Amino acid sequence: MKKTYKMEVDCANCAAKIEDAIRKIDGVNEARVNFMTQKLVLDCDEARLNDILKEARKACRRVDSDSELYC
Repeated sequence: MKKTYKMEVDCANCAAKIEDAIRKIDGVNEARVNFMTQKLVLDCDEARLNDILKEARKACRRVDSDSELYC
């Protein structure tokens, strides 16, 4: 299942790091963070969506404490 989420990220480098961290979450097939549009495109296992989003929020905060993922 592919969905798009709004997010706040401060710089392109942080966006790349967040993207890498989210890709490592179990159940994630693909993640793309676009710094210019401030969006995350997430392709993941629909059955685990809530758990994946919780982990994705944690990953965002670990990389940049000012970042936010809106779900």
